Amino acid sequence: MRQRIRSKLAERVDDPIFWSDVLQAGKTVLAAAVAWVLAAEVLELPQPFLAPWSALLVVHATVYRTFAKGAQQVAATIVAVLLATGVGHLWGLTTASLVVLLVLALALGAVPWLGTEAMTVATTGLVVLATGFQNDVVLVSRLLDTAIGVAVGLLVNLLVWPPLRRHTAAEALDRVDDRIGELLVEMADGLGDGCQDDDVAGWIDRTREIYGDLDHAWALVRQAQESARMNPRRRAREMKNPERWHELLWRMEQSVAETRSLARTLGGQQAHRETWGDAFAVPWLSMLRDAGGAARDDDPAALMRVRRRLEAFSDDLRSTERSPEWAIYGALIINLRNIIDAMDQVAAANPAAGALRPLSALRRALPSDR
Repeated sequence: MRQRIRSKLAERVDDPIFWSDVLQAGKTVLAAAVAWVLAAEVLELPQPFLAPWSALLVVHATVYRTFAKGAQQVAATIVAVLLATGVGHLWGLTTASLVVLLVLALALGAVPWLGTEAMTVATTGLVVLATGFQNDVVLVSRLLDTAIGVAVGLLVNLLVWPPLRRHTAAEALDRVDDRIGELLVEMADGLGDGCQDDDVAGWIDRTREIYGDLDHAWALVRQAQESARMNPRRRAREMKNPERWHELLWRMEQSVAETRSLARTLGGQQAHRETWGDAFAVPWLSMLRDAGGAARDDDPAALMRVRRRLEAFSDDLRSTERSPEWAIYGALIINLRNIIDAMDQVAAANPAAGALRPLSALRRALPSDR
């Protein structure tokens, strides 16, 4: 148990995605605290709670989104103050005015630019209506509180280590790369030991899990691209058009599809090794295991060696093999060849520079890109 806890802690300590989230949480707390100090202690506004609240809402994972959400929130607050003032002067603070205010605020959700801030309009309007819509000083204070929170959130996100999600995207790609390799090795070991239908079903389920990891990796690459917008860091330029990263993801998608196809082919077989015979099973399983290990270890040279072995093996089978299982042999060889062809580029890739290096080397080379 103690060893497992240590392993989990070590995994967390080495996880850049975890530290990225920790850094973002710290920046959010810092922005809220600074906004409160400015509004409550420096400017001594009467009800300064909107300042830290606005700062909490506006600090996002990217500088661009912080600016975009900040502009939306300022607009939503102005609309809320004006709306609450108008409703309050017409009907006062009554149940009817409360209902009218909420209906109008939520109806603003139909406006595309303010749609995501409909709840901000409603909650801010409620506060203004309930705490002083007739007092111009209070109304101005509400706007000033919000402006302080938004401004502090923008500055903190821009000046305190502006997030560039390049490192976390590289980590996500490398994890998918590793999981594909590990699954291939597990399949080779399972087939060598004599697998059952449950094993094949488990391998197919693993491909579904890897597809989920791929979806997450796509989201992180898109976030990395967004994080480069309006980001003052020099490395941000490299992420504004991440076509090479997209190519890696497409190749991994192909690898997972080929692995699933391979597993489904195996699922139609019984007593795989006995049916195939050692002349096919021994060399093919060895190549499957070696290809998985090379993909997991980001070793393109090893993958190319397996590719040459597979070509020679295929040529030899074409000239000598007359087994009725030849169609199965061909399907398994094609699946493995396609996996190697796709993973070779992934193992050699460095999405952030022209030189081709393993993704694990890319991850180590970017300690500052959290």
